[in-house]
Amino acid sequence: MADTKSHSNFDYGFGGLLCVDMETEERANRLMNHLQNTTQFGLMAVSLGYYETLMSCSGSSTSSELNAEEKALAGISPGLVRMSIGYIGTLEQRWSQLEKALSRMQDSATFNKY
Repeated sequence: MADTKSHSNFDYGFGGLLCVDMETEERANRLMNHLQNTTQFGLMAVSLGYYETLMSCSGSSTSSELNAEEKALAGISPGLVRMSIGYIGTLEQRWSQLEKALSRMQDSATFNKY
């Protein structure tokens, strides 16, 4: 953890990072597509450093250079979605959007439309 000597913006605080394992890359991409295009939860991106909520499927983006064994050792499944929660909107709004999207996952017929 950084201290004030090594981090000039230490007093600004820290952002929230959330991971959801969707098991497969296809399901991860469908979830992210739904969150971006239907609920306006956030944006799909490789970098997670932005003021808006961003999300990426780590196994096929930021960690794509790792082989399957290295990903497994690092705990990166093919469907791992990392989300950096931005400061636009409220936490309650983001949580509600995420809950609704995940509940749609239970209805495969509905989810397969996205």
